[in-house]
Amino acid sequence: MNPLLQDFNTAPFSKIESHHYQPAIEKAIEMAKAEIDVIVSNPEKPTFENTIVALDFAGEKLNRITSIFFNLNAAETNDEIQKIAQKVSPLLSEFRNDITLNEGLFAKVKAVFESKDNLQLSPEQTMLLEKQYKGFARNGANLSEENKIKLRKIDTELSKLSLQFGENVLAETNAFELHILDEKELAGLPESAKEAAQEIAKEKDKEGFVFTLDFPSYIPFVTYVENRELRKKMAIAAGKKGFQNNEFNNENIVLNIVRLRHERANLLRYKSHAHFVLEERMAETPEKVMEFSNELLQKAKPAAQREFKHLENYAKKLDGIEQLEKWDGAYYAEKLKKELFDLDQEQLKPYFQLENVIEGVFTIAEKLYDLQFKEVFNIDKYHQDVKTYEVYDTQNNFIAVFYADFHPRKGKRNGAWMTSYKSQFIQNQINERPHVSIVCNFTKPTATKPSLLTFNEVTTLFHEFGHALHGMLANTTYTSLSGTSVSWDFVELPSQIFENWCYEPEALALFAKHYKTGETIPMKYIEKIKESASFHEGMQTLRQLSFGILDMKWHSGNPSEISSVKDFELAAFEDTKLYPDVAENCMSTSFSHIFQGGYSAGYYSYKWAEVLDADAFEYFLEKGIFDKEVATKFKENVLSKGGTEKPMELYKRFRGKEPKPDALLKRAGLLKNH
Repeated sequence: MNPLLQDFNTAPFSKIESHHYQPAIEKAIEMAKAEIDVIVSNPEKPTFENTIVALDFAGEKLNRITSIFFNLNAAETNDEIQKIAQKVSPLLSEFRNDITLNEGLFAKVKAVFESKDNLQLSPEQTMLLEKQYKGFARNGANLSEENKIKLRKIDTELSKLSLQFGENVLAETNAFELHILDEKELAGLPESAKEAAQEIAKEKDKEGFVFTLDFPSYIPFVTYVENRELRKKMAIAAGKKGFQNNEFNNENIVLNIVRLRHERANLLRYKSHAHFVLEERMAETPEKVMEFSNELLQKAKPAAQREFKHLENYAKKLDGIEQLEKWDGAYYAEKLKKELFDLDQEQLKPYFQLENVIEGVFTIAEKLYDLQFKEVFNIDKYHQDVKTYEVYDTQNNFIAVFYADFHPRKGKRNGAWMTSYKSQFIQNQINERPHVSIVCNFTKPTATKPSLLTFNEVTTLFHEFGHALHGMLANTTYTSLSGTSVSWDFVELPSQIFENWCYEPEALALFAKHYKTGETIPMKYIEKIKESASFHEGMQTLRQLSFGILDMKWHSGNPSEISSVKDFELAAFEDTKLYPDVAENCMSTSFSHIFQGGYSAGYYSYKWAEVLDADAFEYFLEKGIFDKEVATKFKENVLSKGGTEKPMELYKRFRGKEPKPDALLKRAGLLKNH
């Protein structure tokens, strides 16, 4: 009686044991193959319904089971789950190849595709047909038998390597701790961060304070601790994940991943992995991405260099620092920011109690999109920290199930992300609603204080919730076009636009209330938050661009000649470099976005989507940030539409025109207002 193979609505977490996963996935693969066989062996002429729609709904059970498994492998993993992941990933990769390389199936899809002009399809149906046809053509359906075998081998190898990459990064994150006994060494560190470090020490049965590489522990440490040597120790530890002479070294894995991706692209007759990936994105080509990046680089670099020089002079004046290093950046920037804007992150935190911020996010979603969130306690969860909600609209129609998981734990990878346990789709006249989740790593509550967020954590929560809205408000017919299943450089628009509300007095007044007194955040703080929003924006932009350029360099050329990950990375960073290099550190070996997540040849999309979000938010600012008409247009043309039409078409229907980078440059303070 495997709970994963029973019929369930929400995921039956409490009934699942690790040993259930592999047999359930193997069985679900068999079931999905049987569904495919029905399509292939159907003697009738291939039609949109019996081929394209049937294929879209095939493997639904497998999708549900694997989403539970891989979500837990990211948010609540253990050695056993990691071992299972190593076993099932190749099986799933093999199964995906079994579909895309199935000649009988491709012949049927192709037949429907070639008759599409006579079919009177809706835009959504046309999109599904094109997506499926390209899915085959772009993944080897037209290859010779010999090359199909090569492709399968590459895909199996890649799925194993990216898993191994992620496990190594997690192992390195968990392996490091900085144990401090003497509180004097922590001069400058806020009480709340000390208290959190004491709690970590207690959990580990140690005296004093323990700091880890988890962001809520790491960020305050390098931002506030006066002891430069200790900051250096922390920063170097964070920067050498996957780059040490031990079993978790990722250098060869990085080289193998980029070589295999390149080989795969060549096999499919693309010049590089980036050419392959970008063909289906708004940006279209690596050349266009580099042109976009260089245009922003030209605007941002002079500002970044000025800001850096200013920071160097400031550190020199303050502490006689001759050479500003990476472990000095956050520390002096925070001091300078405090001096310039009289703004201290620690002063803001009492106004951002996690529960209040969550309430605020819900209230804003209600004002804009008529959503109501009801916390429920009868939905199964995988950890006691997880909160569960049912989401309704103001007419009391059920919209979605929403899970939220906020604090770091040993089995959880760093960072923040949105994911889903069930997609939205319409079948047999029933609109199946989605189950959406966000996972974050925010400051934990302590013995004396609730969870108080930094402003940065507040914007992170809004960002992930923006993705969640994209998932929850989905309203499409087909699973594969639903919610966040959109072009990768469009997917960050809903998340990034939502961050804008964090800076607006009208929105902050709804939730930024002091956790002890209930007093609303003073207007002077809000003005300072807004003023300081573009503080060091040149340096921030340069940093984001450097990651995007590194990603493009890894994926747009032929990597077979690269022998040193570190040397290659240094050359890629040449145009964006401000700080001196740290010999012990390497970014690529823990750059999980591109070597473990789905951002390979796609990291630029954060900046790309920022252009969209700044332009889109200008529309809200013109009409009012809670303007119903603009919100409804955004909901109907962007949030609910998923990938049913080309992103630029959807964007233009919402905005009335194509976006220009000017709004972004203006917001970032990089365009001087004439």
